[in-house]
Amino acid sequence: MPKGSPERTAARKEEIISACEKLYQTMSFKDITLKEIGNETSFSRPTIYNYYQTKEEIFLALFEREYIRWNEELNSILQENEKLEKEQIADKLATSIANRQQLLKLLAMNNYDMEANSRTELLISFKVAYGESIKNVCRILTKFCPEKSVQQIQDFIYVFFPFMFGIYPYTAVTGKQREAMKEANVDFVYQSIYEITNNCLLKLL
Repeated sequence: MPKGSPERTAARKEEIISACEKLYQTMSFKDITLKEIGNETSFSRPTIYNYYQTKEEIFLALFEREYIRWNEELNSILQENEKLEKEQIADKLATSIANRQQLLKLLAMNNYDMEANSRTELLISFKVAYGESIKNVCRILTKFCPEKSVQQIQDFIYVFFPFMFGIYPYTAVTGKQREAMKEANVDFVYQSIYEITNNCLLKLL
């Protein structure tokens, strides 16, 4: 780790992550390189290696930031409401997820490679943010669905969190994919992130 104040280190990491995020809006994971990321920062590419050793580590940091931001929304649901009906819980959770399209896009990637090519300490930091999301959803269910048992809440988690991996591919459909589905005679109803998530949540709740 380079010498410098914690504030400078945090600022540079944030700049690297934001550069990666910007590129990811128009480029695929495989096409983004450390050189490309370096070109989007205010410092040289070799400097990046002082903070991240692989592009997978940068994507993992972006992934972690997305979970942190989702946790902020989940905490708001907990803190700003005393009582919620199941339809309201589904609505608020679905809305929070619809606000996190970047998170859903990252979930649809090959996470095995991302995690395998990141140092253990960075993987642990990511897992803390991911784990906090699970805990926050458990807290929401415990607070607003007191009739649910611990086992029922656990069952909800083990259905809903794997479900999240498939939201982006089912909702971010390109014209090419639509045409292919049409030519293949696949009768498919396209839904928004909110719609597909809300429907799932209503069934689980």
